[in-house]
Amino acid sequence: MTALAAQLERWRQQSGAVRIQPAAQAVIAPLASGSAAIELDHLRRLLGLRLRSTASQTAVDGDLPGSELAPGLRYVERHLDLGPADAVLYTDIAGFEHIDPPRLLHFDTETTGLSGGTGTRAFMIGVADWRDDRLRIRQLYLATMAAESAMLETFASWLRPEHILVSYNGRCYDAPLLATRYRLARMHNPLAALRHLDLLFPVRRRYRGVWENCRLATIERQLLGVLREDDLPGSEAPRAWRSYLTRGDARDLRRVLAHNDQDVISLAQLLRRLAIAAP
Repeated sequence: MTALAAQLERWRQQSGAVRIQPAAQAVIAPLASGSAAIELDHLRRLLGLRLRSTASQTAVDGDLPGSELAPGLRYVERHLDLGPADAVLYTDIAGFEHIDPPRLLHFDTETTGLSGGTGTRAFMIGVADWRDDRLRIRQLYLATMAAESAMLETFASWLRPEHILVSYNGRCYDAPLLATRYRLARMHNPLAALRHLDLLFPVRRRYRGVWENCRLATIERQLLGVLREDDLPGSEAPRAWRSYLTRGDARDLRRVLAHNDQDVISLAQLLRRLAIAAP
C-alpha cells in the first residue's frame, strides 16, 4: 500500500463518519495497489466536500416558540375549547368537596433533574386555568440560566389568594422544588399560602390495583383516552434543555413544551372526571 493510501486509511479510521461517493471510490481504489497516483491536495478537497455535505444535513434548529418577556425568558399562550366549564365541581376529595372552576390553577414544571435538592431548578412552568369557558394554557421557559429570577417573578404575579393549585405529585415534588428556588432567589414563596389539590392521592385511592400503575401517562390512556404521539418523556427534559443551552438546538426543547402543555391539559380533564354528580 502506498503512503497516500495509508494516509487515506488513517483518515477513514479517525473520522468514522466520512462516506465516500461511488464516483470517488473509483478514483481512490487503485491507490491501495499503488497503480495510480493522485495529488494529496485533490484528495483532501474530495473528502472535504463530503464532510461539508454531511455537516449541512445536521444543521442546528434554534427556533424558539413564543415571545420574550425578559432577556432569556420565553412565554407561550394558547386557548383550548374543552366544552363549558362546570359552574361548581363536586368531589369526594376531603377538603375540596365544592370547587369553583375559575379558582383552579393547574400547574406542572419541567426541571433539570428528578432527584430534587438545591442543585435542581425548574426551567419550565406550565399553567392552565378556565377563562370564559375555555382552558387557557400559559408556559414560561428559560432560554438562559440567568432568566430564572424573571420566571419566578412572573409566575408569582399570576397567583392570587383565592387560587387552588392543582397538580399531579406536586405536593411532594413541584411545590417543594419551587419553594427552594424562591428561597435561593431571596423571594417570597407565593405557593405557601395557597390550597393545593394533588390529584395523585385520590387517583391512587380509586385506581391502585386496577391498572398497572398510577403514573399520569397511564391514567391519561385508561381514563381520559389520551395517547401521546412523539412524546418526549419527562426524564429526557433535562437533556433537551442542556442541548439548547450548549448547542442552540431547540428541536427537543419544543417537544418538552408539547409534553408540558399536555400535562396541564390532562390535569384539568382529570379533575373533571374525578368529580361526582351534584348532590
